Amino acid sequence: MDINKLKLLAHTLKYVKAKQVFFRLYYFLKNRLLKYSAKKRSPSNFNPISWKNGIYNYTSFNSKELTFKFLNISHSFNDKIDWNYQKYGKLWTYNLNYFDFLNQESISKEDGISLIEDYIKNKDILLDGKEPYPISLRGINWIKFLSKNKISNSDIDTTLYNDFIVLSDNLEYHLLGNHLLENAFSLLFGAYYFQDELLYVKSKELLQKELDEQILNDGAHFELSPMYHQILFSRLLDCIHLIKLNDFWKSDNLLMFLISKASLMNSWLQNTTYQNGDIPMVNDSTYNIAPFSNKLFSFTKKIGVPNVLQPLSDSGYRKIHSKKYELFVDVGNIGPDYQPGHAHSDTFSFELQVKKSPLFVDTGITTYEKNVKRQNERETASHNTVKINDWEQSEVWGGFRVARRAKITSLIEKDFYISAKHNGYKKKGLVHERIFKWSDDKIKILDTLNKATNDNARAYFHLHSSIDKPIIKNEKVILNDKGIFISFSGYSNIKIVPYELSHGFNITKTAFKIVVDFDFTLTTRIQL
Repeated sequence: MDINKLKLLAHTLKYVKAKQVFFRLYYFLKNRLLKYSAKKRSPSNFNPISWKNGIYNYTSFNSKELTFKFLNISHSFNDKIDWNYQKYGKLWTYNLNYFDFLNQESISKEDGISLIEDYIKNKDILLDGKEPYPISLRGINWIKFLSKNKISNSDIDTTLYNDFIVLSDNLEYHLLGNHLLENAFSLLFGAYYFQDELLYVKSKELLQKELDEQILNDGAHFELSPMYHQILFSRLLDCIHLIKLNDFWKSDNLLMFLISKASLMNSWLQNTTYQNGDIPMVNDSTYNIAPFSNKLFSFTKKIGVPNVLQPLSDSGYRKIHSKKYELFVDVGNIGPDYQPGHAHSDTFSFELQVKKSPLFVDTGITTYEKNVKRQNERETASHNTVKINDWEQSEVWGGFRVARRAKITSLIEKDFYISAKHNGYKKKGLVHERIFKWSDDKIKILDTLNKATNDNARAYFHLHSSIDKPIIKNEKVILNDKGIFISFSGYSNIKIVPYELSHGFNITKTAFKIVVDFDFTLTTRIQL
């Protein structure tokens, strides 16, 4: 390992919790070196539970051709499913092992049972499917499917129960964040399905602790990805639905606690979802993975979660509305210090929608593979903010890691005005301040550095793929034929450059970005 990589690792590890280090070593010793395996057990007698789907999963399985489609990549297995199939990367294999397709709208009871039984026949040779995260999601999906279809099968139940034992012994304390929360949601489903007191006590303890920590005061999930917020919110709503449908078994304070957290998450999602139903594509977010916001809002209302709106605050995101536009800005830190795996180097980035159509956008993500594309999609230059030389605001690396990271050092909010500073370039003696000012049809952005950079500061403005190549005319950049233009003061050079905009995992469309070089002050005016 070279010296630069060692420095990155050192600056990454200093933010990690001791608990994460301990459990990474503990699980390595227990599961890999000592080859620990949970003792097989059979579940005790239990009563069937009720389930009705609130939100169906995306369609990902076609039984006629034995075809699965995940991450916008389809594959047909012909006669035999390889549950360890690796050609399209680990995340595709994970999705195969999640069994989300059991709860798509168009799957028969017979096909679902056949898939589960085939999986069980191959359980001894499973690889990725044995990890706690896919066990968690698969457990929920199996329980929903079995309960909805009133299926009683001792072999399936025994396999499912032992998966929960393995999960309970391998909770993802080494990762924490959304992984541990998914573990907790799954244990609750297991507890209710098997009426297992030990699973219930563990799930309740985890849910209360993790939801208190992971849901911020304004309702955001603390990893600050709108996509993951939707996913985790849907899981929380499922847990509330589960308890309400099966109140014969438990009656305590957990339900009201979950409802209070769901109300907060609902508020944040309402505040951040655009009028056209899309979410901002900030941090690790992309299309057609999480349930749509409008479906979540309907489900929330259906199961009786109160609709109480809280203003945006702790998440660091702000949303400005006018009759013509919606402006979404990021003036917060990148996320939890000990788990920034889904964070990007995007401090002070923004998105702008005009009359329900995207204009300036975050470039989104197309892959979770640890490659050059993943690295580029997380870096500063892929966001609507300022990069100086080849320095990153926050040192994203290794697919899901962050070393030094930008921190907000000042935030001032007034009517029609937000000003913030960050210290992401402090090792170079530089401080970046960005000011947003707005009116009904104008947005002004002022970028100021505390000292000159010899024209090595660069501001990026990424346009949506629906916008034709802009025209530079009379010191203005004409964005379309509807009178929208952007002008700059203090620049040394302006250029229009093509780039690839994410439209989902493994899907891009060519779009254009405006790249503006400046020294230490740049004024940007967007006329709508």
